[in-house]
Order: sequence, then C-alpha cells, then structure tokens
Amino acid sequence: MKLSFRLLVVFVLLVGLSAVALNAQDMTPVRLQLQWVAQSQFAGYFAAKDLGFYEAEGLDVTILEGAVEIVPQQVVASGGAEFGIAWVPKVLESNEQGVNLVNIAQVFQRSGTLQVSFVDTGIESVEDFAGMNIGTWGFGNEHELFAAMRAVEIDPENPEDVTIVQQPFDMSLLLNGEVDAAQAMTYNEYAQVLEQINPETGELFQPEDLNVINFNEVGTAMLQDHIFANADWLAEEGSEEIAVKFLKASFRGWLHCRDNFDECVSVVLDNGTTLGESHQTWQLNEINKLIWPSPAGIGIMDEALWAQTVAVALESTVITEEPAEGAYRSDLAQAALDALAEEYPDLDLMGEEFEPVTVELREGGE
Repeated sequence: MKLSFRLLVVFVLLVGLSAVALNAQDMTPVRLQLQWVAQSQFAGYFAAKDLGFYEAEGLDVTILEGAVEIVPQQVVASGGAEFGIAWVPKVLESNEQGVNLVNIAQVFQRSGTLQVSFVDTGIESVEDFAGMNIGTWGFGNEHELFAAMRAVEIDPENPEDVTIVQQPFDMSLLLNGEVDAAQAMTYNEYAQVLEQINPETGELFQPEDLNVINFNEVGTAMLQDHIFANADWLAEEGSEEIAVKFLKASFRGWLHCRDNFDECVSVVLDNGTTLGESHQTWQLNEINKLIWPSPAGIGIMDEALWAQTVAVALESTVITEEPAEGAYRSDLAQAALDALAEEYPDLDLMGEEFEPVTVELREGGE
C-alpha cells in the first residue's frame, strides 16, 4: 500500500508539472518597449501584467523599460520588441526616415505638454513670450511650443523675438529664475514645482503661484503616447490576433487604473519606480485625464487631432510630406474593445463619467 501510494503521488506530481509545462508552451511571448522607466505614465501596462490580464489572453509579456539612449521606434523596427510606446510625431519622423511603423492604439487622447511660469512674470498667453527667456527640452519636444509662437508671429529662431533656452528634464531653471517660462508635462515637471518649498511662504508652491499655458487650448497640441507595431510584423500570419489580445489586456489595465486608482498606484510603486508615492499618485491622476474621456472608446484615433498633429509636424518640418496611408489604424483597437464589451458588458470603455481625484503632493514628491 505504501508503494502504491508513493507511486500515486509521483504520478500526480508528474501530471501537474506536465500541465504547467504545457501551459507555458501555450503562452505567446510578447515584448513592450516603454519610453522611460517605470512610472505611472505606463501604469496600465504594469497593471495588465501584474494582475494577470495579459496571461488571461495567453500572452507572456515582458515590459522593457526605457532610458535616454533607448529609442522605442528603433527597438520595434529592428525586431527587439513587438510593441512600443512613443509620441506620434516621433514615430512619423522615424517612418519618413525609412521604417514601417503603424499606430494601432491612440491611448492618450490629448497632449500633456505645458509652458509654466511664475505669476510675477506676467506671462498669460503665448504672445507674452516675446522678449522672454523660454525654456524647452528640445529633442522633438519643442514643436507644440514653436508652432504656437509662430502662430502669433514670434519666430523661435530669431533671438530678437525670443530667447530659447535649452532646459534639463526638470524645473531647476524656472526655480532659479534662469528662464521666464519652462516646458513641463502635466504629470511630471509641473508637479515638481508644486513639490518645492516657496521661500516666501515656507510652504509648498501652490497652483495659484503659477501661470500655465496648455497647448490643447492654444490649438497646437500634438498626440502623444500611443501603441505602435511594425507593419511588416503585423502582416505575418497570426500577428493581428496577438495584437488584438495585447490591446484588449492593455485597455483592461488602463480601465483598472481608472476605476481602482489606489491599487494601481501600488502596482507602479511595486515595479521599482524611482519617484515618490505622492508624485506617482499625482502622475496617475494626470495620466487618467489624458486618456479619459475617450469619446470613441479607449485607443480609437480622433481624426481631427491626428490631422492637427500632422499639420504641426509639417509646419515644424518634423516631416516633409503627409504620412503614408495606413500610418494609423483603429480596426485592431476596435476589435479589442468589442471583445471587452462582450466579455465585460458593464465596463465603461469611454470613461464618459470619469472624475479625477484630488491629490495632495508632499515635499519632494514623497
């Protein structure tokens, strides 16, 4: 009896291990290349991985973090990842240089770029940039700003009109008074100012201490974070099916971050971010504002904003001709949305009733 029992135990263990091995073989390996390191800007993807949404679609997803020297377009074009995240104009520029990338899901529905100044500078509009020291990161991040200035007849290349200052990826030049207005993202650098102590009050800076120019309101905003893939890879048998599954799980991750805010912040923190808790909380709140509402459903392109992005890209000579037909497609995102709607009929895929939370920043973003 003892021998038989032991044999039974061994048999059960072998069957179990075989099932695990078989399940692993059934999973499709997929890589996602981010633009930067782990932070709430990419919360939906980390949530989809950590909460098993990708696994539920049969995908074994590896999230590749970005760095200064990593260009997601190059990684995807060379086969180093199936999917990448980048700003639309940067992918358009890469395509004009000879790659074949396609936007398959426009996750961010609006731009997060701002120009921030202290109230005492008197800068309240783009026209007020004339004669000022205006900061920008460059590296393709200046196009919304430059197009806005040209629209009011300020030539960013003419130092008699305005002084353009190359700023680091922080707000030190604004805080030190070396620029009159600095470039910032709603979800990052803008918060960095609000995390600093105002020497005049001894308390943190407040939004009323700042003037903010939002390029969505100016009319030169360009579409930013989207999911793209290599068109040649998509043409391979089975790749579109993989893409739909990836989008379905990714969208589900972003929906979770909208509807389960605190849990999603924890997911980001668990993935080794270098930024503090209050900063990441602020960032996720601002990222949600860029995604929601998504009038046609998350991931579906707004054709008017695509046209505006292309127009600004042409005006700024990011590209020299209209993008080729097929530079973006929404059919895969729509298929993912349809699958989500069928499986989870109560999910709000458009975020029509989305309301941001109130976030209290702490010094240094801790």
